[in-house]
Amino acid sequence: MSERCGDDPATRAALARVDALEEQGDLVAALDALVQVDGPPQSATLERRLVRLRRAAFSQLGSASVPWPPDTFSTVEPAPPGGFEVTPAEFDTETLATGILRHGHVLVRGLVPPERVARLRDAVDRTFDAHYEVARGAATPQTQSWCDPLEDVPDIAAHRFMVRAAAGILTADSPRALFELLETIRALGIDRMIAEYFGERPALSVKKCTLRRLRLLDWRVYWKLFLSNWHQDGSFLGPGIRTVNAWFALSHCGRHAPGMQLVPARLDRLLAAGERGAIFDWTVSRRTIARALPGIPIWEPEFEPGDVLFFDHWCLHRTAPKLWQWRSRYAIETWFFAPSVYADDPRTALVV
Repeated sequence: MSERCGDDPATRAALARVDALEEQGDLVAALDALVQVDGPPQSATLERRLVRLRRAAFSQLGSASVPWPPDTFSTVEPAPPGGFEVTPAEFDTETLATGILRHGHVLVRGLVPPERVARLRDAVDRTFDAHYEVARGAATPQTQSWCDPLEDVPDIAAHRFMVRAAAGILTADSPRALFELLETIRALGIDRMIAEYFGERPALSVKKCTLRRLRLLDWRVYWKLFLSNWHQDGSFLGPGIRTVNAWFALSHCGRHAPGMQLVPARLDRLLAAGERGAIFDWTVSRRTIARALPGIPIWEPEFEPGDVLFFDHWCLHRTAPKLWQWRSRYAIETWFFAPSVYADDPRTALVV
């Protein structure tokens, strides 16, 4: 689709079908039809419509509980601690399930091709630049695609502030960046694999999906925040949730730029948070980790652009900065969840 997408007869017909489906109240079908319109939207109006339609369609996915884990994965047993890495050729639904249920994670090296890494990294830069322009009152028509905060999200102001303080921007607040990300996810088959793993069509969390660009200035200001933030996202997402986080590395991370540390083992419980030595009530102290998980080594892989780390809400992890790391870190944190067990407000969900 070009800026003049409405001038193309085929596109006009496709959009008319989307309009008709939406008027009939079939929002999921309308979303799928809009996604299938050829080419990237390149239109702030259509990009905005995609984000809002993804949220509106969530209520129609159904809430019937899906038996889980399916028989295929129910016999998976935890593995000895250690990093689990595979190549793109080895990565499929079974590998995803085995990695998370047996090892607590799976790292797919080079999953995102270089050209898509470049597009996603450019999307992160454009999003940050647009948000800065809007913040200083210098918005232009071109910034709307990259800075269009989603409205009517419960308790979002304080959450956005915390995300920005940690050098991030919510992906849903950048319609074009969200489009680029989901196009990449679809092209790589990640959405299909996660749907097969969940047993249902996945959705994204508005509050948990984040574009991250950590630069030297950000690092000097916020390094204390990162030093002791061991955590499990299950602390935020509620009991009974079913999730997959796809953490996209868009730059070299771990040597000259902050990477990530994690406990490379399958956990099935939340460790006590807020105990002595923890900075926040949601973080887990080193002392607690040593007591609860004696002898399990910490894993700190070095990431190359295009690597994707998958884990769920049980995984104990943290950003891993060091004082000598000075290069920028680009990443996208993308939390998928199974709609049938989603406990948060429906206004915080986007259909994939």
